[in-house]
Formats: sequence, C-alpha cells, structure tokens
Amino acid sequence: MCCLFGLIDTRLRFTGKQKSKMLHALATVSELRGTDATGIAYHTGEQLCIYKRPIPGHKLKFYMRDDTRVGMGHTRMTTQGKASKNRNNHPFRGIVRNEPFALAHNGVLYNDLALRRKLGLPKTRIETDSYIGVQLIEQKGTLDFSSLRYMAEQVEGSFTFTVLDAEDSLYIVKGDNPFCLYYFPRCGLYLYASTEEILCHAIQRISVNLGSHFTVPVKSGEILKISAKGEEQRQSFDDSKLYIHYYHSSMFGYGRRRANFDCSMDAEQSHLDEIKSVAMAFGFTPEEIDHLAAEGFSADELEEVLYGYGGEL
Repeated sequence: MCCLFGLIDTRLRFTGKQKSKMLHALATVSELRGTDATGIAYHTGEQLCIYKRPIPGHKLKFYMRDDTRVGMGHTRMTTQGKASKNRNNHPFRGIVRNEPFALAHNGVLYNDLALRRKLGLPKTRIETDSYIGVQLIEQKGTLDFSSLRYMAEQVEGSFTFTVLDAEDSLYIVKGDNPFCLYYFPRCGLYLYASTEEILCHAIQRISVNLGSHFTVPVKSGEILKISAKGEEQRQSFDDSKLYIHYYHSSMFGYGRRRANFDCSMDAEQSHLDEIKSVAMAFGFTPEEIDHLAAEGFSADELEEVLYGYGGEL
C-alpha cells in the first residue's frame, strides 16, 4: 500500500515556501500508507528534478521554487525491490524524444517480468514492478494519451499512476486503486492524495486559507490530463485486466464517489477493499480476506499479515 500525493499551483498564487509546506504536510500524512521511502518530482526552471530517499515522508527535506507549479509525490511500502536501493523508489525517471518525465505508481503489477520478456524490453537494475510503466511509455516513443493507454492496457494487477511530463502537465491514469483530487477555485490550486481521508487530514495541517473546494472525479479506466495552468482533458482505456474486475467488482466501489464525504467514515472499509484488491499477489483470495475480517482482524492487522506472509521480494 503506497500513497500518491501532490499539488498543482495553476496561477502561481503561492510561494515556494508555502508549496513546500503543503507537500510536506501531504507527505507526512501519507505515511499511513508507507514509510519505507518518499519521493518528489517537480520542475525547476526547465529541469525535471526527482528527489527521493529511503526515509518516511516527514523526514524528507526539500524546497520548491516560487515558479514551480507542480509537485508529484509518493510514499512507499515495499513489495518488490528493496527501498534501501534508492533506484527502486518512486518517482521513476523516463525519457521520450529527449525529454524527461516522471512516473509514480500505487498498486501491485504481477506481469512486469513477462512483459519485459514478451516485448523485448531492456533489462534494468530497477527491481520494482512499477518501472515497467516507464519502459512501456519509452517503447512507444512519446508521452501522450495514446502511450498511456497502451501502458495501462498492457499491465495486469492493480494500479493508479501519476505521470509528470516535460511541459509540467500531470496525467492521472486511474485504475482500481483509490485516488482523490480536490480543486480550490478561489486560488486555482489542485491537491491530491490516494485517499480522501489522507487529503482531508493533510489540509488540516496546512496553515493557509484555501477557500472552498470541490472533488474532481476520476473513474477507473480514465486518464485525466491537467496542464500546469489547469486545463483538463480526459480519455479512457480498457481496465478489464484489473484485480477489481476479476474479484467481485461490485463489492469494491473504488469508482464511486460521495458528494459529502466525512473523512472519518468508511476508512476501515476502504482500507479493507484495497487489501483485497492486491491480496492475490501475496497468495490470498479476497474471500479469505473477508473471512479474516469477519473473524475480527482489523484492516491494519490484515495488512501486517499480508506483507508478513509475502515477505520482501
């Protein structure tokens, strides 16, 4: 269970110090879903910077410039590829047409090795399953809706990806893993995190009056592109290879959204649903997870069982 988080300051209304504090608040609360490593991708002038370390979110020290519009972050709970080897941590760097991009992933992919063999993709020292997303985009030689659709339809497992391109546009490739995006119209700010609970708690830590917000819905099977200035475009992909469609998709409901979400409500069920979405990667069925929950195991206890059983790959 990892966490995606970040911001888009579409009007450059905030100082670099303010944006750094916002991202630090998001990274700190995102530790709920992973403390093994933390990373941030952002542009400094014309340069794409990726700063990541095998430490929990609250310990990551960074500073964004005033003219930086987008910060794309990730906190990691290790499932494949040791976090102590920093190359295995998110975000990952890729290059298409001599322009760099950054990719972060929440979920578990189980056909990364098979895809690398099948498609003749180059070997890599990066052991993390998520890196196959970078390689699939690079194989297409471009970063756009078409290459992201190709990537999303090739991988099997569970996922939500965020991708930051050379033009400072953020792509959200929404699979069956949770994702919550808020927009604050008064200041032109987007904030996001993997769960609404985490996003709400982070906002409470931010000492800036952002005004009212609304939720920007992103459904499973959808790619949302948000430009640095806040222009939105959407396209779709076939999401039939996701875990959620294999195992009782009607029970999970990641695509459903509630207009008035209480941050303290349904967090346990949301956590349990996500555990079920990745359980097969660790040798458990969703039905077995439901049975253990019925026996009195909490979602946190089940997560410990899951990752303790699966071990560090």
